[in-house]
Amino acid sequence: MTASSARARRAFALPMGLAVASSLVLVPVTTASAAEAAPAATTATTAAEGEQISYVVNILPGKLAAALAERAITKAGGTVVKAYEKIGVVVVHSARADFAEKIRKVAGVQSAGATRTTPLAAQSTDDMGAPVELSEKQLDAASAKAEGDEDPLQGLQWDLPAIKADKAHQKSLGSSKVTVAVIDTGVDDTHPDLAPNFDRKASVNCVGGVPDTTDGAWRPQPGESAHGTHVAGEIAAAKNGIGMTGVAPGVKVSGIKVSQPDGYFYTEAVVCGFMWAAEHGVDVTNNSYYTDPWMFNCTDDPDQKALVHAVGRATAYAELKGAVNIASAGNSKLDLAADTLPDASSPNDSTPVDREIDPSTCLDIPAQLPGVVTVSATGAKNLKSSYSNYGKGVIDITAPGGDSTARQAPEAPAVDGRILGTLPGGGYGYMMGTSMAGPHVAGVAALIKSTHPKAPAFQVKALLKAQADTLACPEPYDLDGDGVNDAVCEGGKSGAGFYGAGMADALDAVTKR
Repeated sequence: MTASSARARRAFALPMGLAVASSLVLVPVTTASAAEAAPAATTATTAAEGEQISYVVNILPGKLAAALAERAITKAGGTVVKAYEKIGVVVVHSARADFAEKIRKVAGVQSAGATRTTPLAAQSTDDMGAPVELSEKQLDAASAKAEGDEDPLQGLQWDLPAIKADKAHQKSLGSSKVTVAVIDTGVDDTHPDLAPNFDRKASVNCVGGVPDTTDGAWRPQPGESAHGTHVAGEIAAAKNGIGMTGVAPGVKVSGIKVSQPDGYFYTEAVVCGFMWAAEHGVDVTNNSYYTDPWMFNCTDDPDQKALVHAVGRATAYAELKGAVNIASAGNSKLDLAADTLPDASSPNDSTPVDREIDPSTCLDIPAQLPGVVTVSATGAKNLKSSYSNYGKGVIDITAPGGDSTARQAPEAPAVDGRILGTLPGGGYGYMMGTSMAGPHVAGVAALIKSTHPKAPAFQVKALLKAQADTLACPEPYDLDGDGVNDAVCEGGKSGAGFYGAGMADALDAVTKR
């Protein structure tokens, strides 16, 4: 599988045709023996001596530990780029091929690993998740059919009634004191449907692992992915008589850009993103990606283990500071509760290798980290989307992510089975994927936080699940009509294998106190 196709599962929608302990080490890190788990691919960078590689070094939190680590890092041939002292994660660059081996032997270093398998270099644009943009004719046709106080394009949004958001908006649009951070490819805050609700103070560019607060640094540049802007519109497009309507059109949305121009989401940027959200009052984070270059990070590999530790500490800290972290489950139609899974796409920034992994010790991050709300996707018929990952005990909740119109066609006036969202430059278009399901849950979480402004993160998560509408396992689940189940749903009437606690419910979010 090519790097591009691997990224499609992680970060980009699939277009048609187109709780903290003092040490913050909360992630299970038990190393499985060879007899207990399938072997993980061994990390091997393609960098030669003298070529810079990025690393994370995990130590005890605190300034003293960071100061001691910096001395050791320098001695081992590394340069500290950014030290996140509160969680004990240090971002490092080094051209020494033996840097990781040396630094792991230093007292106080708990884990360390390369965040990529290729050298640091200028990246080329490779936007392979382009949405299908609405034409002027389609925009005019949809606008002509708008009813009552609907925004012009709301009739195309079958996903809003699927989670009762249309009814919720009659009660509340959400509070402007609540902010959802879109940790993604960047957000175009100049879009007329996003500008009224954009939170600049909570926005930043974290590419490279160091916050860049230059005005507009959070925006996607020409040629970069529209993914983050699309996600932002799903969450909080304003109800302002323009375009579409978000799930929570009265809340604030911020852009935290963590994706390189070529679409990779590396650990140092993701850690920076969660830390920025934690320190800037964000209430909900949306994460529609997995952290490159490994689809699954196996804790019996020293590099991959370090990445799990680093991102796990960052998500835990964000939750400690009040953020509910929402993550998409992925688009590989895998049962994440299986004993073993295939992974032929990792590492996706160099040469992938075929491997069988144990998903109990090899984690998709951030989706499978403790405390993170993991979201599967449904189509317009309220069935699991054909591409969506699933798994009993892994999926927490479900929401609309779209599916092909041929498989799950919506009711009129909607005409497309995918999800409508905002696009950079003021446009609108369709995308689909669990990337689109996560933002619906993030929007509902923001509505819950608006209704319960003093609720801590754990309470918002509990309400998300308690208020969800149960969806039973479909019998049969045969989207292509060939007489064979396309996937096996465990849970019977609970539908937990496909849907977790069920469909997110926006109406309950604004009415139940």
